Amino acid sequence: MRTDFEPTQIPPREFYRLLTSVVVPRPIAWVSSVSAAGVDNLAPHSFFTVASVSPPIIMFTSVGKKDTLRNIEATGDFVVNFSPASLFEQINATGTNFTPDVSEFDRAGLTREPSRTVRAQRVLESPTALECRLHRTIPMGDCTLVFGEVTHAVVDSAVLDGVHPRIELLDPLSRLGLDEWGTMGPIREITRIRAADWPGHFVPSHE
Repeated sequence: MRTDFEPTQIPPREFYRLLTSVVVPRPIAWVSSVSAAGVDNLAPHSFFTVASVSPPIIMFTSVGKKDTLRNIEATGDFVVNFSPASLFEQINATGTNFTPDVSEFDRAGLTREPSRTVRAQRVLESPTALECRLHRTIPMGDCTLVFGEVTHAVVDSAVLDGVHPRIELLDPLSRLGLDEWGTMGPIREITRIRAADWPGHFVPSHE
């Protein structure tokens, strides 16, 4: 038995809660930006992914028009800082609806680190940061998609194996539904099967 949900038949906020409970887990773009007046902003955005490999472009969605979006449109750049589980409370705190003249860096007790290629500050406590120049924005319903071309990347050497970041050392935090957050569980590895190597019969595991 299944329960049906029609987007046009229930309030948008309720369908939003359904979407964010089934499109999970979602990586968190911890976006730092700076306002035209020079105030450093920091906020988590959980609609986030890679949009292009070459050129390297990442994107996140601003649900509504928030300080992050206004700052990026005004200055043309931003930084996506990695969201590790060790900074769970700080990341949540930077989602508070402070007024535009308040810096979340200061309220959450986080350290500014100058970026190399953009004006927006990086979060020193975060193990990785992607400096981005605004590529374009696309209005989408009540949201805005923000695309940024990565101009510089920095990774804490302590989480690297050679040049490869180790996922267990990064320990990513993710968003789930309602007020739920996720941390990394057991890591599973499997090689993608090429068509030429496809077995005569495929029996999936039922672990």
